[in-house]
Amino acid sequence: MLFSRDPRPEGHRRRFVAGLAATLIMASAALAFAPVLAGAAAPPELKAPSAVLTSAETGQVLYEKEADLRVAPASITKVMTMLLTMEAVDSKRVSLDDVVTTSTEASQIGGSQIWLAEGEQMKLGDMMKAIAVVSANDAAYAVSEFIAGSAADFVNQMNEKAKELGMNNTHFENPDGLPAPNHYSTARDIAIMSRELVTKHPKVLEWTSVWTDTLARTGPRVRQEESFLRNTNELILRYPGADGLKTGMTDEAGYCLAGTAKQDGVRLISVVMGLPTNEDRIQDTIKLLNYGFREFDRVAVAKKGDVVGKIRVPNGRREEVPAAASTDFVAFVEKGKKDLVETTIESAERRAPIRKGDKLGAVVASLDGRELARVDLVATEDVPRANIVTVIVRAIRDFFRGLFGLRR
Repeated sequence: MLFSRDPRPEGHRRRFVAGLAATLIMASAALAFAPVLAGAAAPPELKAPSAVLTSAETGQVLYEKEADLRVAPASITKVMTMLLTMEAVDSKRVSLDDVVTTSTEASQIGGSQIWLAEGEQMKLGDMMKAIAVVSANDAAYAVSEFIAGSAADFVNQMNEKAKELGMNNTHFENPDGLPAPNHYSTARDIAIMSRELVTKHPKVLEWTSVWTDTLARTGPRVRQEESFLRNTNELILRYPGADGLKTGMTDEAGYCLAGTAKQDGVRLISVVMGLPTNEDRIQDTIKLLNYGFREFDRVAVAKKGDVVGKIRVPNGRREEVPAAASTDFVAFVEKGKKDLVETTIESAERRAPIRKGDKLGAVVASLDGRELARVDLVATEDVPRANIVTVIVRAIRDFFRGLFGLRR
């Protein structure tokens, strides 16, 4: 990118022209793409009373319908169960080869299950497969006890994790999703935890993408020598690139689905809640994914480390510090609207000393006043304090510039 300084006085808006060649470098105020008129495809009409479509890469919401409506999540609850388990695996607290012993409570849990017997032992990885493929409640309960010592303590961890992720309209009462008072979530919150699971623990997609499999059962307490597993999520058969994620169904919740698919390097996450039939949840999910893949462009605004502005440091040895994107800055934009995106910097002038890597603010991409994406801005170099003489000289200079209306 080629940058040029805006000739207007400090404090005026800077514009960032989204062409192939040039952009404007901005100071502490803002930066924006020059608009060009364009149209947009109509969003899909869904039967679901509550739904959302997001980018797995950025978390950007591409579509929403009553996304904050509190609903029963049913077995989609197990997304959080799998998330906490994979965090324990990745932190080396447990291994997928560890053996889990089925408690009396787990063997009696009811609902969808693989009929674990009290005292039956199975590798953690096999129980995770049973959770992911057939939504096994007994396996989810047994795993929760194995990870946290008790299901109650595991549920506390689930709620703590939900709070950490910003799932502000979620409360869990169990690790399996069976109906319980005060057990609720929303389409938006489900998308948040689904994104956390698939982006940070992609191992789960090896299980959620399995259509059929068998699970060997050994030991004196087993009820059967082999379990046949068939995925509850037909999306993985019926949509290109679909490899997950989790179904849910109870009388209270209706038919629900947190789906995910990847096409041409782009992964989307869809959530539909409260449908009357399995076919309805599949069709609504297909509509959402088609809308996301066909009607949006992935726009790389800046790469990690790209300098996208300069922040004023009045008491610094240097008066400005270059501000760079802390991560790749990506936005998903409706086709034909790429050149309408405005990008603004949220930052005021900073005081020295500043160290390389210090957060300086954020850069935000928006369209028609709607935020699309944001990333933090960080300093690219150290800026020590200027000596007192330099500060005084600058103050005098700025006074006379202001007095005579001179530009900085």
